[in-house]
Amino acid sequence: MSNHIVLFEPLMPANTGNIARTCAGTNTELHLIKPLGFSTDDKYMKRAGLDYWDKVKITYHENLPEFLASIPENGELYIVSKFAPRDYSDADYTDLTKEHYFLFGKETTGLPEVFMRKYEQDCIRIPQNDANIRALNLSNTAAIIIYEALRQQNFPKLDRVHIYENDKLK
Repeated sequence: MSNHIVLFEPLMPANTGNIARTCAGTNTELHLIKPLGFSTDDKYMKRAGLDYWDKVKITYHENLPEFLASIPENGELYIVSKFAPRDYSDADYTDLTKEHYFLFGKETTGLPEVFMRKYEQDCIRIPQNDANIRALNLSNTAAIIIYEALRQQNFPKLDRVHIYENDKLK
């Protein structure tokens, strides 16, 4: 079982770098669907990911159909959109025999509307106040979603035990 964060045509290197850092800390695979709005050598992307790039499994896809074709038979697709009919916390990510793919749209335009309509049953959302903002930050959204999946999965392969001595972390 693995969790996967998938970015459709990401534009902002800092978002992608921050998401890569989250992937490194959670054993989550990162998928980038081209075209990218930056070079993967971009200094801002590298800075945001700090020195964790070698700890992230990254797969590049030429386009959305190629990515969709790469999802294995045991893959479960979740499309993250503010227009989705159900909340991310209502989805069940506990099946550890499945590969869970969380697909996020481009920062400025999201995912193509035709695609969204075709896969509406796979869409999840994070509740937000649309009157005050257009959308949540992409890297924050990815972190919220992946940590909910990991929480439901009981944080597999993540360190949850800390030893305290005299009220100080040992």
